[in-house]
Amino acid sequence: MSPSTHPLSLSADDRAQVEAVEALARRGATSLDALLSDLETPSWAVRRAVIGVLARMGTPAVEPLCEVLRRRRDSESRLAAAVEALVASTGEVDECVISLGEDPNPAIVCDVAQVLGRRRSRRSVPLLSKLTVHPDDNVAVAAIEALGRIGGGAAVDALLAALGSGNFFRIFPAIDVLGRSGDPSVVPPLLGLLADPFYATESARALGRTGQEAAVPALVGLLQRGTDAVTRVAAVALVEIHEAQVQRFGGTRVVQTALRVRSTTADLGRRLARCISGADAAEKAALSRLLGWVGGPDAATGLLALLDAEPTVARAAANALMELGPEADGPILQALREGDSARRLVLLPLVARRTSAVPDVVLCLQDRDPSVRALAADTLSRIGDPSAVAALFEHLGDEDQRVAQAAVGAIQSLGSAQTEELALSAARSADPRRRRAALRIISYFGYPRGLDVLLQAMREQDERLRDAAIYGLPFIDDPRAVDALLEAARHDSERTRAAAMRALGQTEKEARVTSCLLGGLNDKDPWVRYYACQSLGKLNEEAAADAIVALANDDAGQVRVAVVDALAHLHTESAMVALRRAAASEDSDVRRAALLGLGVSKRPDALPVLMAAATTGDPATRLVALSAVAEYDAPETVTALLRSAGDPDESVRSAAVGFLATRSGTAATQALVSLLSDPALRERVVSALALPAEGRIPGLLAALESADEVVAPLLVAALARMQRADARAALLAALQSSSPAGRRAVAVAVAALGTVESREALERAAAQDDDPEVRRACLLALSR
Repeated sequence: MSPSTHPLSLSADDRAQVEAVEALARRGATSLDALLSDLETPSWAVRRAVIGVLARMGTPAVEPLCEVLRRRRDSESRLAAAVEALVASTGEVDECVISLGEDPNPAIVCDVAQVLGRRRSRRSVPLLSKLTVHPDDNVAVAAIEALGRIGGGAAVDALLAALGSGNFFRIFPAIDVLGRSGDPSVVPPLLGLLADPFYATESARALGRTGQEAAVPALVGLLQRGTDAVTRVAAVALVEIHEAQVQRFGGTRVVQTALRVRSTTADLGRRLARCISGADAAEKAALSRLLGWVGGPDAATGLLALLDAEPTVARAAANALMELGPEADGPILQALREGDSARRLVLLPLVARRTSAVPDVVLCLQDRDPSVRALAADTLSRIGDPSAVAALFEHLGDEDQRVAQAAVGAIQSLGSAQTEELALSAARSADPRRRRAALRIISYFGYPRGLDVLLQAMREQDERLRDAAIYGLPFIDDPRAVDALLEAARHDSERTRAAAMRALGQTEKEARVTSCLLGGLNDKDPWVRYYACQSLGKLNEEAAADAIVALANDDAGQVRVAVVDALAHLHTESAMVALRRAAASEDSDVRRAALLGLGVSKRPDALPVLMAAATTGDPATRLVALSAVAEYDAPETVTALLRSAGDPDESVRSAAVGFLATRSGTAATQALVSLLSDPALRERVVSALALPAEGRIPGLLAALESADEVVAPLLVAALARMQRADARAALLAALQSSSPAGRRAVAVAVAALGTVESREALERAAAQDDDPEVRRACLLALSR
């Protein structure tokens, strides 16, 4: 039962009527009259139930439903329900509905066109082609829309004929449908309409929807000679073509190249910038993309003005500014100097990785907004110029913790010859915040000269200072560092003891360290026990396995999790038994930790446990189990990943596709290809198939042998996006595949290779292929 007819969503009366409908369904064809009478019931939920029953009934219900269309047209609700039932019917529908196409009543014929189009009935193309010239405009438009749904060469031919009808009521819908077809053959006639002011705008939109490279030169021409409104439409169309080309062929720059070869790019940039005024959000975003590609003195100025627009436009403008490269550096830095805090937050991510930008970014470290100061520190880290280190040290004691952390991170990233002296000096500061930050820097770099500073901090009353010092001691190669940690493990402060236990896990395994950690397992504080357990696991201290297992039922949840985490690093049989037991725990944190541990072990006997967990429990647990399953090189792994690609949770579905994407072997490729039938996953799956894992290309070629018109272009797009020699060879080989749909789809991709070999292959196929649609596709590809 669908969600719309679920009992919980129905009134008591509706529920009773739905149950009555289901009872009629169980009686079969003998209940047809009663079901048909319920098609006009006032309740939408009940009508949906009736439609579902009639659709499942199949062929016996088809003729009666057609009779409703023919003779019982006094109720719009009944007619709409009959159309829905015929569209969804599992029976033989086409012949009966096609017979209604000759009815003198235009309203009936419109319903016929709708049913056949939504069923994508190829058998009906001759009828629908004839209906495009029906005397009634409504019938003609319905037929045009139906042909657009069906697609294919014969449908496109009929739609192209509609362009010459001279009837704008038919020409406009035909333009729209042809654009959505994506068929290369529609480009020349649509280009022909660009010269007609009455149709130019709609034709430009349609050319964008085709996604065909052949439309690019004419659309670029429109940018320069059209009205502002037409220029905006042409900009959107060019961006659509660019996106389509990227999806099909990967990193293509067809549109950018066409824009750049124009000798008047400065004038074009000025015109595009002028058209921003009065544009809607989609047009502004498209104009931004084009300004980034065209460049010129006006591009950066126009794009900077868009940074305050709605988010989608601002993002497009920001991306375009980054694409401008050095042309945008000057305007961006000037705006950074002169802008307020809000403007700087937008501009800092756009600053290029050039040392010339450092002074202006350093200036932003003084901004009153801490978000700007933190972002400025991150930007200096990204630029990578060590000359900024001294300025960053000034902010170690910033009143905002985010800024101090960003400054520490940037200093650690940049390094420099002066960092050690600056850090040692800051570590003796009277400001505790500045001092703690300096200790983190000393710890990160492991400066031997910093040991005395760390040991001094260990004697302070400030626990946070002791924590910072303890964190750094394992990274300094000096016996005194370990001595200090062992002493700290006996400190009166529970926090200090816990920090010491954690740090000991970063040292070398030796008897006195192990002894100290084993003692920590019995500490009264749960966090001390937690870190002691965790460190024993990190040190791979297998002799401690039994002592760790003894804490499996600790009162503190974090300790139970640490037990499982530690056992994952050990390889004793008792550790594995404990992990399998923990994988069934009612504590979700413990269970997930156990599943991770079993995954790390990669033991064959753990795989059934992991596969079971990948289908049960909460999404986070399923995700952890799936990650562990993906580590196994076993035949059942692909099956498990494929099953999880249909998981109710988006994160699990995404992870399953990602794991399949990087998995070698034709089985993974076959699994991904099977997912192309799901429109929600389609683009993600194509991107996954474009990753050239071992066995991927042979798997794609094998899938092309039986691909239909929906799947074939997607497989070709995956091959084209790889941008590899073996993938290009596979595209040429696909011209010989046994699937006509595959050969048609690959023609454009082969043409895009631009080699003598590819042209010769297309010429052979255009002359010799058995399928006329393939021959036509190859001829069109050759005419590019």
